[in-house]
Order: sequence, then C-alpha cells, then structure tokens
Amino acid sequence: MTRANNRLFWGFWIVLGLFWLALNPGIFAAGNFFALRGQMVQLSGVVAMAAMSVAMVLSLRPRWPEARLGGLDKMYRLHKWLGIGALGLAVFHWLWSQGPKWAVGFGLLERPSRGPRPEITDPDHQFLLDLRGTAEGLGEWAFYTVVALLLIALIKLIPYHVFRYSHRLVPVAYLVLAFHAVVLLDYGMWTTPLGPVMAILLLAGCYAALVSLAGRIGAGRRIAGEIAALRHYPGVRSLEAVVKLGPGWRGHAAGQFAFATSNAFEGAHPYTIASAWNPAAPSVTFIAKELGDHTTGLVDRLKVGQKITVEGPYGCFTFEDGLPHQIWVGAGIGITPFVARLKELAALEPGAVRPEIDLFHTTREVDEAALERLARDAQAANVRLHLLIDARHGRLTGKRIRETVPNWREASLWFCGPSGFGAALRADFAAHDMPVEGRFHQELFELR
Repeated sequence: MTRANNRLFWGFWIVLGLFWLALNPGIFAAGNFFALRGQMVQLSGVVAMAAMSVAMVLSLRPRWPEARLGGLDKMYRLHKWLGIGALGLAVFHWLWSQGPKWAVGFGLLERPSRGPRPEITDPDHQFLLDLRGTAEGLGEWAFYTVVALLLIALIKLIPYHVFRYSHRLVPVAYLVLAFHAVVLLDYGMWTTPLGPVMAILLLAGCYAALVSLAGRIGAGRRIAGEIAALRHYPGVRSLEAVVKLGPGWRGHAAGQFAFATSNAFEGAHPYTIASAWNPAAPSVTFIAKELGDHTTGLVDRLKVGQKITVEGPYGCFTFEDGLPHQIWVGAGIGITPFVARLKELAALEPGAVRPEIDLFHTTREVDEAALERLARDAQAANVRLHLLIDARHGRLTGKRIRETVPNWREASLWFCGPSGFGAALRADFAAHDMPVEGRFHQELFELR
C-alpha cells in the first residue's frame, strides 16, 4: 500500500478501537476473567464487522474513493488488507468466545454463577434476546465459511477460478454475520454514538452484499462491444484484441484499465487498455498474455465479431505529474500502458507541452513483430526506447537506469510489471534519495 493508504489502514483500526474504549471504560475495571471476556468479545466483534463492512463497500468499485486512494488497484489492495485484518480479529473474537468454554470443560476455569437475570421491559431488547441462540449458531458457521473463503483468496497456489467462484459466497456470509452483529451487539451501545456508526456501516455493507449477489457490481460502467480485430504474437504468447464499443463509453486516459467479459460463466477479467481514446472511432485495445488459467487459450476462444462487455475505465496510472522528465519501465506484459501512452503522445499537436521520456522495456521472451511495432510507436511519439532482452543484455537494474539517464533526479519513474521487480526498483531508488512516495508510480495489477 502507499504511505497514505497505509496511514488510513492503521488509522481505521486505532480510531475505531479508541472510540469503542472511550464508550466502554469498564473494560479496564473488569472484576473477573469472564467480565473481561464479555468486553473483549464485544470489542473484537465491533471492529471486525466494521472492517468487513468497509471492505464490502470497496468491492463495489465505487468512483468517489478511487482517485483519493490512488486508483482501483490501490483500493483493492486496501480491500484485501481490511479483509485480512477482519479475519485476524474474527479469529481473536472466536477464541475469546469459545476458549473459556473449553477451559471450563477441561476444569481449568470455574463457570461463574449468573444469579437472577434482570427483568427486560423493553420489547425490542427482548426481541433481540430471543434471537440470541439463532444468531450465535449462524454466526459461528458463517465465521468458519469466511475463514475458508479468505484462505482460498490468499493462497495463490489455489487456481484463480476456484477463488473467483468461491468468493461469490462472501456476500452471503457477510449478511449472516451482519445479523449476528445486530443481535449480539451490547444493546446499550445502540443508544451511544457507536450505534449510528455501526448502523450505517452494516447497512452499507448489506447493500454492497446485495448488489454483489445480484451481479450488479460496475453495472453503470458496462458497455456492449464487439471484437473488431485480433492479432497473435506467438513469441511472447500474447494476443491483441481491438474491441469496437457501443454508445456510452466516456473515454479513457492512457494507463487506465477495464474489465472485459467474453464469457458470462467466466465473468469479467481486468486488462490494461493499450490504445489512445479517439471519440470519432470509439474502441479499446487489450493485450493479454498467457499467464493463467483464463488467459491461456484466449487465442483459440476469441473470434472476430464476438460480442464482449467492457466495464470501466479504472485506474490512476495516467502519467500526469507535471515533471519535465519521465522514466518508464515496462517489464514483460507491463509494457501495455506505455503502448497506450505512446499512441496518445503521437496524436498530440506539434508544439504541445510534453515531458522528455526514456522508456525501458525488459523482456525474457522475444517476438520480432511486437518489438518492431513498439519501436515504431516510440519513434512516432518521440520517446527514447531502451530495449533489454534478458538473454542478450542482462537484467535491468536501478543502477543501469541511472547510468542511462544522468538527470534521473529531476524525473519521475513509472513502473508496470511484476510486483517483486517493482518493489526492488522502488527500494533501490529510495536508497539513492529519490522521493519515491511522490515520484515512483507503480500499477499494482493484482486484484487478488
């Protein structure tokens, strides 16, 4: 995550935790272990459900926080870590709930005497108490389900299609957990400032869950299209598809991406847009590399004339920083956003203000036709192209970039490619005093 999003992430937990503690100072004066247990169960449950609710809202791909969070890729990274945090707290919550029961069963703790329960005169309170057993039972099974689903999402060895289909069950589990939270939240909390906050978060999360179950995520940005042309580059195992768009597409900037659906059963998959926007001929170009179970075999499944749905555009990797010099690094299929920007620059009016640009393209695989086309695009855009084929030229490093671009300190660096390579370059330039938080731009093209 970016430094700003990292602060937002940790600030969320700290602020919400302190908010709950301010309303429940009794936790510091708990008279016995079971009194402390009740408070810890409440605290962990409230914060976990709040995090899950925010994660559910972010899964809708809303427009308003995208620019503020640095793009959909950064927003999904925050969604992922909120889910991980909620998972950890949910386990903590479950252990505080179940652990003491196990300890009593093994004779390690003595069950406390409850004494006579106070008479409940509030009908709403009594209604929730009557649902308590149901909420506890359903909540426990929903917890087990969420743990399994989130582990599937986090374990990259599990195929993407298994993750995708199983993740559809998360909204169902969330709705059950929301019911669990409403019933089991300390009744007195509903009349404190925490009550409206939790009500808003739970309602927003339930809305997001229902939208997801209805298959309406991103529905307002979906445009019907048709594949107009296909070009295969076997040397780099990549397929270029030109999609003619129907009415409704608002245009896009170079560096943005979109979700494309060619098969309703497989659903939408994200692809960086590899073309400049031309309102006179509305279309987008995607370049897909055979990297996973979906993209492998696209060359055989896609046909010219085939109907396709495009949703977008998304992302803030749009080359807008106002600096006089930019360094671009496209590793492998990560060259795609730079191809779009090259075409955008080539279409500028003569004399238009634009930065000086050095483009580094590093690749293990070679397709001469693809490389020749890239060279032509770079020449037309007046961009210096530095091509490095691993077997011939060795690996690209930060040192190599700095030697090639002497005035790199006045430049920004835009990177798209494997996340590990990007992290290494970022650390390298940070060690050489580049202000990476503002000048190192990286597309985190991992939505899992």
